[in-house]
Amino acid sequence: MLKRIVGAGLVVAAVMPFAAMAQEATPEATPVELPAVDALAVTGDIIVAGSSTVFPLTEAVAGLFTDEGYSGAITIDSIGTGGGFERFCETAETDIANASRPIKDEEAAACEANGRTPIEFRVGTDALAIVVSAENDFLESLTLEQLGQIFTGQITTWDQLDASYPAETIQLFSPGSDSGTFDYFVEEAAAPLFEDAEDDIAAGQEAVLNAPGIQLSEDDNVLVQGIEGSPYAIGYFGFAYFMENADQLKLVGIDAGDGVVVPDEVTAEDGSYPLSRPLFIYSAASVIEAKPQIGDFISFYLTNVNDVIAEVGYFPASVDALNLAKENLLAALGQ
Repeated sequence: MLKRIVGAGLVVAAVMPFAAMAQEATPEATPVELPAVDALAVTGDIIVAGSSTVFPLTEAVAGLFTDEGYSGAITIDSIGTGGGFERFCETAETDIANASRPIKDEEAAACEANGRTPIEFRVGTDALAIVVSAENDFLESLTLEQLGQIFTGQITTWDQLDASYPAETIQLFSPGSDSGTFDYFVEEAAAPLFEDAEDDIAAGQEAVLNAPGIQLSEDDNVLVQGIEGSPYAIGYFGFAYFMENADQLKLVGIDAGDGVVVPDEVTAEDGSYPLSRPLFIYSAASVIEAKPQIGDFISFYLTNVNDVIAEVGYFPASVDALNLAKENLLAALGQ
């Protein structure tokens, strides 16, 4: 688990489904303006936990908030999306949950039971990076089906994929099952291989978790180190972690039926890269009312996230999606 301290169906209608939020921005779209936040005047600590993917983005915004004069402490734990919702909804220990997937119905119900109706704020777009070591000189691309077959143990050596590849065991590195990245990967790459099963997602999850020799970690840096260490390894995580280690890793292009695509700002936002996904933070009006610094921080986050997102290694959400997040916050603030 990474911890960083910076400085000294029951979801309400404001939580719109991702499909409704991620509509393509039109040229006429005008960014919603939030009231200015004076970071120097904000008091009280802020506690955040959740997705390892959203962690570096929230960390970057928190650093900017501190640079602007905020003198409280912002604690940010990287424990996976599921762990973040557990802390926010079930134990009510945190003020904000970082998430690389939308909240599940059962998580929202746990929030409601604690008087926390969750509000969703879209903060960016990630492209799931499929990577091998820079020492791998044979793999350039995979079909989405081949990717699923590798991580469900249906293909276990590289030469089974292509006779010209080495007859070496494929070493698998994956986020753990508490990770929203894991959930997303299973849904997109593994579950389609089990479409005849009663529950294709459960079957896909079980297959990935039981793939021969797979190494699981909620810490993406552990995955990076493992993949870097062998030309026969393959893994996946958020694009930011590839960017941080681009000299030691190599991106694998993905073909979902329309040709090989690699992730970048255009392919992530327009959906042509088949493994692009939204990034979120969550809070609740009751939390914001009890701790005004949370509303201030979220307002600062939504206003300034695009100043740091490319530097972190992710891609901006569309203007429409970010506008909806801002409108959700204004509603929570009663404005």
